Order: sequence, then C-alpha cells, then structure tokens
Amino acid sequence: MKNYQEILNSQKEFFDSNATKDISFRKQQLKKFQAVLKSNEALLYDAIYKDFKKSEFETYATELGLLFEELKHHIKKVKTWSEKKNVKGNMANFLGSSYIMPEPLGNVLVIGAWNYPYLLSLQPVISALAAGNTVIVKPSELAPQTSAVMAKIINENFPQYYFQVWEGGVKETTEILKLRFDKIFYTGSSLVGKIVMKAAAEHLCPVILELGGKSPAIVTKSASIKMTAKRIVWAKFLNGGQTCVAPDYILVDKSVKSKLVEEIKKQVRKIHGEHPQNSEAYVRIINKRHFDRLVSLLDKKKTIFGGETDEKDLYIAPTLMDNITWEDKVMQEEIFGPILPIMEYENLEEAINQVKAQEKPLALYLFTNKRSTSKRVFNDLSFGGGGLNECIMHLTNSELPFGGVGNSGMGNYHGENGFKAFSHQKSIMQKTNWFEPFVKYAPYSGFKFWLLKKLM
Repeated sequence: MKNYQEILNSQKEFFDSNATKDISFRKQQLKKFQAVLKSNEALLYDAIYKDFKKSEFETYATELGLLFEELKHHIKKVKTWSEKKNVKGNMANFLGSSYIMPEPLGNVLVIGAWNYPYLLSLQPVISALAAGNTVIVKPSELAPQTSAVMAKIINENFPQYYFQVWEGGVKETTEILKLRFDKIFYTGSSLVGKIVMKAAAEHLCPVILELGGKSPAIVTKSASIKMTAKRIVWAKFLNGGQTCVAPDYILVDKSVKSKLVEEIKKQVRKIHGEHPQNSEAYVRIINKRHFDRLVSLLDKKKTIFGGETDEKDLYIAPTLMDNITWEDKVMQEEIFGPILPIMEYENLEEAINQVKAQEKPLALYLFTNKRSTSKRVFNDLSFGGGGLNECIMHLTNSELPFGGVGNSGMGNYHGENGFKAFSHQKSIMQKTNWFEPFVKYAPYSGFKFWLLKKLM
C-alpha cells in the first residue's frame, strides 16, 4: 500500500512554498491538464468502453467535452476570480477600506463516482487546481479501466507533490480518509457520504457532498407531450439510467397520462430502435451487483414496456412501470438504472404534496406551458437544481451552481462557484494612521454613547 501520509506531506510542503498561489502557474497547469486529456483521448475512449460499452460520441458529449469546456472557462477567468475585491465600508471604519482576497485552502481530496468516471472525478479537480490547491483524486474502483487510465495519464504527467491519482477500494479509501486534508469533495451515495463526513469531522475538514435522491419529472396537462416525452426518454436512459440527475420517476396529470405513456414508448423506439441492446447509444449496467439490485426492483405485473434483461451482457431494457405507489419497492430507493416508474395525480397541489413528503431531491423537472404553474412549483418545492421543460441540461452551464440540498448533498461547484468552493474568502480591513475615532476608547461617557449609536 502507498505511503499516503508521505505523499500528502510532500503536497503540504509544496503548497507551503506558495508556488500554487501564482496565477501564471495555475493557468500553466490547467493548460497542461487540457493537453494531457486531449493527447490521451483514444486511451480514455477505450477504457470507458471496456467498463460500460459507452460510445466515443456519448463519452465526449457527457464527459470529455464538458471537461474541456470547464478547463477553457477556468483558464479564461481564473485571473479575474483570484483578484482582490473591494467592498463597501461602514461608518465605524471611517477612512478605512475593505477588501476580500480569495486564497487556496491547501490540500484537497476528490473522491469520484463510477457512473461518469471522468467528469465526476476530474471536474472538481479543475476548480481545485484553478483555486491554487494541490489535489489527490480517488476514482471509483467500480469502473476499473477508467480508474487505471486516469492514474496512468495523470501520474505520468504531474508530480506527486502537486496532483496525483490514488487507486483502490474500500480498504484504501478508509486509510485515505484518516489523513488530514483541507477540503474533501465526494460524489456518490448518501450512505457513503455520511461516512466521509464523519471521517472529515475528526479533522474539522469541510466537505462538499454531491449525492442523489429520487428526482421527479412533473408533467402537467398543459405540457407539450411530444417534446416532454422526447426529453424525458433521452435524460432517463442516458448512460443506462446511471445518472444522478436523471428523472427517477414521472408524476403526471391523470388526464394526459395515457397520451404521455404512448409517446414515451414511441420515443424509446425512435432513439434506441426495436432492440435497444444493439443500440450504440445504450450503455450497460456497471456490474453484476447493481444489475441484480435493479432486477429486484422490476415488477412484471406493473411493467408495461421493456423489462427484458441479459445477465451476461449486464443489459436491462428501457423499462416503464405503471400504476406505481409509494409502497412499491421501486419507490423505496434511488433507482439509478433504466427503470421509469409512472405515477399520476389529480391536481397540482396533490403532486406538490407528494414530492414534499419525500427527501429533497438533487433535481426536479417540470413540464408545463403555464407560468403560474412553474412559479408555484419552483416556489413551493426545494431541490438542488433542475429544469422547466428540460432535463439534465442545467449542469452543462458553468454559470449555474451545481449541487444538492438536504439529503441530496451540500455545497456546489461548476465555474466560479467551483473556484469559490475550493477557496477561502479572506477579509481585510485597511486603515490610515493619521486618524483614529476617540469614541471606541475608554473612559466611556454619555456623549460617547450617544455618538456610538449615531455611528452604528
């Protein structure tokens, strides 16, 4: 096993040298990272295909392309984000000036997830490096090929005292979490998130937890059914349903339910063909354990479309389940697979109350053409982020913070929000030496008390 403490000590020493605080150094390293990814695209495509049977097109669209966009954004903006920012003063500090200096936190640990192994392991890294930190990345062992290729291309191109990938499973992660970092970023399940947070608490280390939950797609009777079905099908079955912000279930107005169901079936066939197992755009389940878990959620009596499985190929067809209630097994946990339960409601208030009764989801998608409906739903319900007449695409905009709330996570990142997540906003008050208000010094008097109230 690696001498984790020794490598972390080398990162602490390098950070203490102040080398990472130099903006030109940060930009240089981000450009180098960009070049490393570009020159190794073929290796990255090959590895993820071995883990998921994920196509080059989808890998670029949902992972590498987003990483390149984020790198470009950070390279362009890091100087501006790093500058001190003057803020308004107050009467208590007359003739003084106030400003904020963003500074790096220090040594960062990023624990990635297996479902989008490149994006969810490396996107936080971009922000951490841009903010001036050193970084250790622990990819998920559940996607072994992508973990190995990240370790290869990063560890061969960056010194271990600055940026390294550490591979391993539960045993290694347990040892790593005993170390003292300045921030831990974790993407994954709520169960493991609690373990990470508990370990971080031993060192009073702040954490960002990107978790999940049962994200609803609420379809109202005013929705454009064809476009709604098309967007839900794309989002739900993208990556074989293994997407933390995928619509977990549909909550649809009873009056348009049958029309929506038929259109969803039509769109599945249009996108993935009559035999989705042969579709280049249909990704496999990550491993046997997750395959078995998903199969256990299937109820043949309530399956109205799909439901076919192939254990050897780790394939589960795009599946619709109808007449679902909250008591069904499929509604007891986040599905994280290509199974789409459909529930109905009589009126909007009922739909809102059903969502409110659950944990706050990572995402919520509302399909309606009525402004009053969107205003009410977005005002009444709490969720990490989402879309109006759209699914998933909110996370592609670097200007929008991405993160959960409550049980679906804490903290956020992407773009400047990511830079801030890995920075400390240091506050500075600067004063002149030729003036000092006498009122703050003893002995106190009635006049000073009166003046103090006026000043404050």
